[in-house]
Amino acid sequence: MDTAEYQHNQETKSHGHEGFPFNIYICSIPLDFTLVPTHWHNDMEIIYVKKGRGIISIDLRPFEVGQGDIAIIPPGRLHSIGQLAAHSMEYENIIFQLPMLMAYQGDYYTEKLFQPLAQGQSPFPCHYTPGAPPYPALAACLNAMDEICRSFGHGYQLAIKGQLFSLFYALVSATLPPQPHTRSKSLDHLKAILKYVETNFQEKISVPDAAGICGFSKSHFMKFFKSHMGVSFTEYLNDYRLTIAARLLLSSSDTIGNIAADTGFDNLSYFNRIFKKKYHCTPSMFRQKEP
Repeated sequence: MDTAEYQHNQETKSHGHEGFPFNIYICSIPLDFTLVPTHWHNDMEIIYVKKGRGIISIDLRPFEVGQGDIAIIPPGRLHSIGQLAAHSMEYENIIFQLPMLMAYQGDYYTEKLFQPLAQGQSPFPCHYTPGAPPYPALAACLNAMDEICRSFGHGYQLAIKGQLFSLFYALVSATLPPQPHTRSKSLDHLKAILKYVETNFQEKISVPDAAGICGFSKSHFMKFFKSHMGVSFTEYLNDYRLTIAARLLLSSSDTIGNIAADTGFDNLSYFNRIFKKKYHCTPSMFRQKEP
């Protein structure tokens, strides 16, 4: 997977072939990248852990995952993927658009399941371990999709859709009682802030600028952000910029000074200092590492 896909908090990358928005990505933490920062997008996402252990967070609620675990992430949900201590993790990202499964108006499950799901309202849990009742059926569908995508044979789109319908049947039939998702104004505020950082991280951003996105006072915003994200806004902004800078160091031949400036750091000495604090090496040493 191209790590630049996770550069933005709201992904806009098109998945799959035109007319069939579905794809599977093979990923590894920390081999490909140390973490996938908190982000959101309008596609449905399924994470299937193949080896190792890691941490997945959905709507700021972290949980540990291990080999075989499956995470179901509806559109619009904030989520991240990170390394657990010194463990590595290999996983699949299955990303697709729900409209590909929707029928015409009046279809029962289009109206009762897929449309609400497209709006982030999930009637089923987000985490399944190998011991969960629906797990064998879920894993069978994901494994079948892996096999289908090895060759992309003629008509593979029909086979993929069939497996997705089977997967949702397994989810729905095993979910009693339903667990509706309640829309949170706090999460909406956070999504707006993260989007603002995504589109403006190259520019000067102050705490009052960010507070204005939510209509909060500076002091209220600082408390709000720290209580939900676990770090101050300035710490988050610097960490986001450093994540982008690290990727640019490995993917481009631009100078360290230009990369620092392009990621919002107008002081090279300060950039070098906090980069070393985060990655335990200088930017030039980081660039020399094996990709």
